[in-house]
Amino acid sequence: MARIKADVRREEILKATCREVIAHGFASTRVRDVADALGVSSGLVFYHFTSKENLLGEAFRHAAEEHLDGLAATATAGGSALERLDRILRLYFPAGSSAAWVLWIDAWSQALRDPELANISRQLDLRWKQTMAAVIGEGVAAGEFTCPDPDATAWRLTALLDGLGVQVTVHKVATNGRLLDWVRAAAEAELGLDPGALAAAGRSHR
Repeated sequence: MARIKADVRREEILKATCREVIAHGFASTRVRDVADALGVSSGLVFYHFTSKENLLGEAFRHAAEEHLDGLAATATAGGSALERLDRILRLYFPAGSSAAWVLWIDAWSQALRDPELANISRQLDLRWKQTMAAVIGEGVAAGEFTCPDPDATAWRLTALLDGLGVQVTVHKVATNGRLLDWVRAAAEAELGLDPGALAAAGRSHR
């Protein structure tokens, strides 16, 4: 029972840390802020995490892995590779308050000065790319796509998605619908698809 309680407390700390980071940023979040939000001592936080850097890195991993679990479920759900790829593209874009994107963008910035966070960010980012590349590869094998290098295509498309996601979250430019149209057009050009094929797949799956 004690072990279960420790696991529950650790998850509470991670979630509270994510909320503080979204509100104040990685650089400005203090262990004391997290402890105060939970009504516990800083010592209790340090009992579960060896340092502030360890706390922030693990909080980011915790949040990002929830997003990656959603990606994996989308990638392996039913439907053709075309339908699954369109769902991935739509899942990737900021939605609602864009809290997830705020966390990712701030993590990328902080990673320039935090080797532990940089390592975690790199690992998680690769999982996004590998998942997209796998779906593209399945589409090639099924004759749905024409693509000589699924890995390279996944890198180019996720780079485009990242850049547009920053524009939406930070600069509030255009709309998600318009930017999604741009990404779909890029993916169609990469994969030898007719213009509008991804949008049509998205409509047919709803």
